[in-house]
Amino acid sequence: MRLLIDVSGVSFTVGREPEPKKDQNGVQRVDRNTAAPMWSVQLVAMDDGGAEVINVTVAAPQPPKVSVGQPVVPVELQAIPWAQNGRNGVAYRATDVKLVSTSKSSASASS
Repeated sequence: MRLLIDVSGVSFTVGREPEPKKDQNGVQRVDRNTAAPMWSVQLVAMDDGGAEVINVTVAAPQPPKVSVGQPVVPVELQAIPWAQNGRNGVAYRATDVKLVSTSKSSASASS
C-alpha cells in the first residue's frame, strides 16, 4: 500500500547530498516501471512536534539539484510500509525534490 503524505505543515531541509541508491552489489538501482536510475536524498523533516531524518528515493535521469542545508519540498511524497525477514519500516519515495522558492528582493515571484 502506498500512502501520500500531506507535507503542508512540514518544512524540509537537505541533510546530505543526493547519492545513487545502490543494491547489495553496489550497482545503482533503477525504477521497475520507467528504468530511470534511483537516487537517495536525506531530508530533515520538521513540524510542531519536532524533527525526523528521512531518506527519500527519487527515480530520475539525473539526481535532484539540491545541496546540504537548502530548504526543499518533496513532490508527491509517499510512505511505503514494508516488512521483510522479521524486520519492518517505512520507505519514502517522491517524484522529485525541489528547492523552496524564496525571493530576497521586493519583487514578487510568480509560480
